[in-house]
Amino acid sequence: MRPYVYFLLLFLAHIVSFATCSSFPTNEVWALTTFKEAIYEDPHLVLSNWNALDADPCNWFGITCDQERQHVTKINITGSSLKGFLAPEIGQITYLQDLTLHENNLIGTIPKELGFLKFLKVLDLGMNQLTGPIPPELGNLSSVMKINLQSNRLTGSLPAELGNLKYLQELRLDRNKLQGAVPAASNSTFTAKMHGMYASRSNLTGLCRPSQLKVVDVSYNYLVGSIPKCLTNLPSASFQGNCLQDKGVKQRPNTQCGALPSKSHQVPKSKHRSDEGVAKHPNASKPAWILGLEIVTGIMVGSVFLVALLTALHRCNSKAAIIIPWKKSGSEKENLAIYIDSELLKDVTKYSRQELEVACEDFSNIIGSSPDSLVYKGTIRGGPEIAVIALCIKEEQWAGYLELYFQREVADLARLNHDNVGKLLGYCSEITPFTRMLVFEYASNGTLYEHLHYGEGSQLSWTRRMRIILGIARGLKYLHTELEPPFTISELNSNAVYLTDDFSPKLVDFESWKTILARLEKNSGSIGNNGAICLLPSSVENRHLDIQGNIHAFGILLLEIISGRPPLCKDRGCLIDWAKEYLELPDVMSNIVDPELKHFTYDDLKLICEVISLCIQPDVSKRPSMQEISLMLETRIDTSVSVELKSSSLAWAELALSS
Repeated sequence: MRPYVYFLLLFLAHIVSFATCSSFPTNEVWALTTFKEAIYEDPHLVLSNWNALDADPCNWFGITCDQERQHVTKINITGSSLKGFLAPEIGQITYLQDLTLHENNLIGTIPKELGFLKFLKVLDLGMNQLTGPIPPELGNLSSVMKINLQSNRLTGSLPAELGNLKYLQELRLDRNKLQGAVPAASNSTFTAKMHGMYASRSNLTGLCRPSQLKVVDVSYNYLVGSIPKCLTNLPSASFQGNCLQDKGVKQRPNTQCGALPSKSHQVPKSKHRSDEGVAKHPNASKPAWILGLEIVTGIMVGSVFLVALLTALHRCNSKAAIIIPWKKSGSEKENLAIYIDSELLKDVTKYSRQELEVACEDFSNIIGSSPDSLVYKGTIRGGPEIAVIALCIKEEQWAGYLELYFQREVADLARLNHDNVGKLLGYCSEITPFTRMLVFEYASNGTLYEHLHYGEGSQLSWTRRMRIILGIARGLKYLHTELEPPFTISELNSNAVYLTDDFSPKLVDFESWKTILARLEKNSGSIGNNGAICLLPSSVENRHLDIQGNIHAFGILLLEIISGRPPLCKDRGCLIDWAKEYLELPDVMSNIVDPELKHFTYDDLKLICEVISLCIQPDVSKRPSMQEISLMLETRIDTSVSVELKSSSLAWAELALSS
């Protein structure tokens, strides 16, 4: 009996041991999966073996685990051209010691949740496109030895909390847009007197505290003030290219630094004058009762200011956080706070749902719809007419990384500013009821599609159509060649062209939602564009890849404008196939012209057909750019009134209609 019991116990122990070794913390797998979901472009497919169904990520590319294969200890993916956001869930990988994502194309802000990584020794996010401030929470990385955030677009000041990192040896923050002073030790007698019992706070220690700090590079930022004495032993190149008051180190010209504070010139420089002496001098001749009154007044004003500041911060934090489902998991919190990137959306107006509900008559004035969205017309009180696009999606479908894409999409649309491009006025983002909306300036004459195909084509004379074509060409030229990065219309067709009262065209990307909703599908590779049709780009970052698709679509749009026929007709087939036999034959070219038109200019028609043929070239390399196309049209089409009057006896009546 005893051998049997012994064998049974041994077998059970083996099973338990196997289960323990084979199990992996679900929160770490979940965090890695979420990291992958926030990456929208992986050109080298380095994340292709990151399988969410695999409970053991230790064999995934760039992942290293501990010897027992129970925890992820290292993420190292460098030079892989990954594009996307840095998911805050990385902060859940508790035992992570090395996070190296050097030389990729990460955008957005550095998540403050990285401050949870108590065992992290290396944080390398250098050579990306990260924006916003350096989170002061990085001061909680109690084990970190190296921080590299160089060559990003970081703004704000250097957090004094970095002085809490007692094991920090290397700090590289060069080539960013950091401002303010280099935080040093607060050892001034005057400072200590002013702060009283608060003088020992950790956030006053600065970069003079870490005793093991050997490398500090803050060059090519916009830092001001002087180099702390504790860092003067470092190479001068570590501080060059700033706005520091140090003649021995090459700094930026004053024109780049802006107006420096005049106070710096009020106190004469003296090598023998201590900080304390400078502080005491202004008060030396004042009576004691005046000095006491000033101190009491200062304390009262400071207290009021501190209370107001804390109240404002509390209100700001309670309103700025968007509590939305990020990724459902039984072992994790169901909701995480995603903060709006203040730098990204600082210049974009945020509307409340109530404002838009009033403007759009309780959302009853629907002017367009699709499976993904509804478009409402409204009028802002005391403001312009608006078109509001509302995303049709449930809150439980709105994963947290989609919020990051939404913010990026809003910022990308907000930068557009051209007479022939629809202007984004703002956005709406609310929790209850769940709302994500874009607010555009409304063009009151409806879409070009409606005028061409709903019995109103007679309003579009030949000259008016030529003006619309020129306006569209100017808008596309602006989007493709005058913006960096370029911008393309997701689905360029006559429904994307809105007309103002004077029939001036405005390009509106109402289909931009699809770049966000595409993330709800399976996490697949980027959608390519073979140039044959206008395919939807998979993200705002690779819109420039769809320029050839836009040019092809512009050719089809030109054909639609002059023919009055829809691009695809059930009984007549594809418009391009129908028109091919007429495009290059002068004798029959006039058969393309819309029968609604009473007259047209043959030279214009010949030019338009030439441009169409160039735009729909199967060989993408032979297609002209929008700059070339716009130049061809601008120099060879005359839309002046004299030409219109000369071409037709009915033009007087048409001119009256257009006035």
